[in-house]
Amino acid sequence: MHRARYGLLALIGCGLLGIASVTRAADAKVSGPDDPDFKYQGEYLGTLKTGDMDEGFKLGVQVIALGGGKFRAVAYPGGLPGAGWEGNESHAVDGALKDGVLEIEPGEGGHARGQVKNGVLTVILGEDQVLGDLKKVERKSPTLGAAPPAGATVLFDGKNADQFSPGKLTSDGLLAAGATSKKKFQSCQLHVEFQLPFMPTAREQGRGNSGCYLQGRYEVQMLDSFGLKGENNECGGIYSIKAPDVNMCLPPLAWQTYDIDFTAATYDGDKKVKDGTMTVKHNGVVVHDKVPLPKSTTAAPVPEGPSPGPIYLQDHGNPVRYRNIWIVEKP
Repeated sequence: MHRARYGLLALIGCGLLGIASVTRAADAKVSGPDDPDFKYQGEYLGTLKTGDMDEGFKLGVQVIALGGGKFRAVAYPGGLPGAGWEGNESHAVDGALKDGVLEIEPGEGGHARGQVKNGVLTVILGEDQVLGDLKKVERKSPTLGAAPPAGATVLFDGKNADQFSPGKLTSDGLLAAGATSKKKFQSCQLHVEFQLPFMPTAREQGRGNSGCYLQGRYEVQMLDSFGLKGENNECGGIYSIKAPDVNMCLPPLAWQTYDIDFTAATYDGDKKVKDGTMTVKHNGVVVHDKVPLPKSTTAAPVPEGPSPGPIYLQDHGNPVRYRNIWIVEKP
């Protein structure tokens, strides 16, 4: 890495993001776009320059709302996760709202700070040396709104929840958490779109928690882990089996996608002779590639076995919502 660039990142902040280690808020509530913190959270992208750099370098920042005007900002050299970030380092610092401006601290031993207002994060060195502006971006999954191909089974298209038992529609035509498909499946390709709630004061597994279970046995976790490291119990993780290769979780209330290619385990009678596998695209980026599934994941409602199983969208007490769910069975 370029020496000047490395030094600048060190100035911006040091250490990994620590949101997950904060004690879960017992009184965490669901908020919405009218929350004054909502407009500051999100992703920012741009190029920074210092006096001894000819071309500058690209930097992505994820700003996470923690409630009550408190924030955490994570800087990614090269760009955002899944879109330029080199994947080998990130830097996290704290921030707080002051008179309508989000002031991001320089971090331990640092001298660069940030200011967020009107959708722009300005990085400032010392008192007034502007290193560059990072503009707020709203990424969307390339598979968002994907139409079911010929031969697909449509599980949910917004008209009714008849393919699930139980199945509950919200007042705005979305599918509520806690839904099990009536039909059962073996090997398949699944498309599901989900929206995580905005719960800025919640922490850990209490922040927008749900999960998508293939055959009711193997869970791909759903969780507001925007800006976190990306563990097996965070968004995109195969719960208790494997962390995602990159954390592709978007900010809460953004619509996200899972496109899952699942191959069921092979059995000789009741004896498993070959593990099933799973490839997962989270918001269009491969985060698991043909990962073996040696066991059912934690809290799976269906034990491993040769029989087909349902698609289960877990109710973990948080208002996660779903739309555009379809599945293609494989031979």
